[in-house]
Amino acid sequence: QVQLQESGPGLVKPSQTLSLTCTVSGGSITTNYYFWSWIRQPPGKRLEWMGAIAYSGSTYYSPSLKSRTSISRDTSKNQFTLQLSSVTPEDTAVYYCAGGQTYGSSSRAEYDYWGQGTQVTVSS
Repeated sequence: QVQLQESGPGLVKPSQTLSLTCTVSGGSITTNYYFWSWIRQPPGKRLEWMGAIAYSGSTYYSPSLKSRTSISRDTSKNQFTLQLSSVTPEDTAVYYCAGGQTYGSSSRAEYDYWGQGTQVTVSS
């Protein structure tokens, strides 16, 4: 079955760029009509959809994060990557990658696949 695994540093300093990678196994990120998203959950808050990259390579971003967010992919490794620039302590969250025939939603039920999540703390 399709599995997603997030990886990256657990601690990032303020003003730096957060970079996380999602490795997909058991399926291809170029599968038609599938979108691969990054979603985060700050402590005590709701899930927040950040952005996605489509099977075609097109990208989509949350308007509130668009200026700081970049999502790319490496099809040879079946991975997609999140970069979030100029981080502050408010970016501390559990970051998830997810896949499905949708994007833009923060509901787990809307996606076919979820990673286990990775904690990222922004602190000096």
